Amino acid sequence: MTAPNPLFDDRLVDLLLESVADLPSLASWPAFADQSYDSYRLVLDAARRLARGPLFEAYRPMDQEPPRYEGGRVHAHPAMRRLYPLLVETGLLAAARPPEVGGLGLPLTLTSVASAYLMAGNLGAYGYLGLTAGAAHLLEAFGGDELRARLMAPLYEGRWTGTMALTEPQAGSSLADVATRARRGGPGGSYLIEGSKVFISGGDHDLAENIVHMVLARVEGAPPGVKGVSLFAVPRLRPEGGGLAPNDVQCTGLFHKMGWRGIASVALSFGEGGDCRGYLVGEENRGVAYMFQMMNEARLMVGFNGVATASVAYHEALAYARSRPQGRPPGARDPRSPQVPIVEHADVRRMLLRQKAIVEGGLGLLVAAARFADASAHAPDAAERERAALLLDLLTPVAKSFPAEYGFEANALAVQVHGGYGYTSEYLPEAWLRDQKLNSIHEGTTGIQGLDLLGRKVMAGGGAAFRALEAEVSGGLARARRAGVESAWCDEVARALGVAAALTAELGGRGLAGDVDGMLRHSADYLALLSVLLVAWQLVAQAGAALERGDALPPAFVEGKLRAARYWLSTELPRVELWAALCRGDDSYALMPADAF
Repeated sequence: MTAPNPLFDDRLVDLLLESVADLPSLASWPAFADQSYDSYRLVLDAARRLARGPLFEAYRPMDQEPPRYEGGRVHAHPAMRRLYPLLVETGLLAAARPPEVGGLGLPLTLTSVASAYLMAGNLGAYGYLGLTAGAAHLLEAFGGDELRARLMAPLYEGRWTGTMALTEPQAGSSLADVATRARRGGPGGSYLIEGSKVFISGGDHDLAENIVHMVLARVEGAPPGVKGVSLFAVPRLRPEGGGLAPNDVQCTGLFHKMGWRGIASVALSFGEGGDCRGYLVGEENRGVAYMFQMMNEARLMVGFNGVATASVAYHEALAYARSRPQGRPPGARDPRSPQVPIVEHADVRRMLLRQKAIVEGGLGLLVAAARFADASAHAPDAAERERAALLLDLLTPVAKSFPAEYGFEANALAVQVHGGYGYTSEYLPEAWLRDQKLNSIHEGTTGIQGLDLLGRKVMAGGGAAFRALEAEVSGGLARARRAGVESAWCDEVARALGVAAALTAELGGRGLAGDVDGMLRHSADYLALLSVLLVAWQLVAQAGAALERGDALPPAFVEGKLRAARYWLSTELPRVELWAALCRGDDSYALMPADAF
């Protein structure tokens, strides 16, 4: 009998938090002065127990029986009525928020990793929590005192849930084309909202007494484009007369998804009866800027979803490979000799090692991003806060996209390791493969992340963001050398960093010269290039941290870290040169006529 799926390797997580991100050092910052790493471990342990127990146990039933749409309402799987209160009880909904809004003031580095265990256990169930936290944080950051008291507090308490309602049928990812309308003059200073939204995760359910939608809409007379979009809080039921009254928000149906079946994705209609009241968040016409806070947080959440989905499938494949006997070594001559577990076959080890490198490199990248988020908000030194903010912005599109794109490949490999059984619903990897695909689509497709990375993030501050990244990677390589990582490995990453730096300067020069199309034509390739480079940095850093710990870690674990790093440097890092050449000179995308496809 195989051991239960661990979801993540606790030794890896501990190494990342303790040695790579140096989470214990955050206790020296005033924001975390009354905390300790021992208390952080309690949070992690609680998340691990819930994820490996009730959440994971409910995953298959929830995948097999998606929410139902009946009588104009969505009805969640019965298991969610037990799971949602358990998720709220973890305190993770507001754990990283300050005590004055009901939070615990914990580092985001910690709460993100704890949440990743919940995602790996049952990402659909966790989705309700993550979306609610994002909506509440928007109100915390930009809502007035009255609005925060009426709508934010119930969200952070978990009594209500929240969503982000951006996408419209005719607009898709183009926020400049938002058509939902908002008319001034509603009762009590509200606005009257009219329009429709689609693909709204958690947009309707029967788990909590109310849902608050963070809605992008255009006030009458607003300028065109993104400069004329405002943000509104639109509850399904509006607070009125000491109770809750219908607010003319209707769920018109749900989408039948290939994955993420534990949480419904719905179509919403606002104001069909002319009485949908929305409450302005912040100032008119600044909604897209406000929403980007939630979207950036959500993009990191999607990255964690991606690596969690890849990790749980990797551990399932590893356990299967160790327990499934089939075939014999190539040199075996006696057909009567015992079969060996398939983990003994070279190609299976290839697939497992690739999954391992993707999971561990992706998790390291996300932990680094969360650490920069903590530093940008709480580091005692102002210059360090500014530097961390630049690095966080730069890493966000990579940390969102890499686990989604490479995670899908890792999930496909998990199916492959299971062979014919992997292609059946009797085994779980096919479900995780379906789940993973969404992560490259929602919260901005991979193509949008590439445009954001190259068009905005790496050029921020006149190139200051990329220079900060160069220094960060170089510092990590120097530490790895001191720990005993082979200098040749560090040299390979340093050379690839140099290629990326030269390419970035060249593309930036094109943009400054007015050739914006030439700069951005290969933004997807640039994103892939930087993703592979940064994962190489993370895997080398992890190998160095494992060597630093020496005898405190099992030799096999340390060996695994070294092998994963060497594998990535051998198989993926050489592609940096290829992508750089494509970004410099290949015009196939632009030259291909639309009618030639």
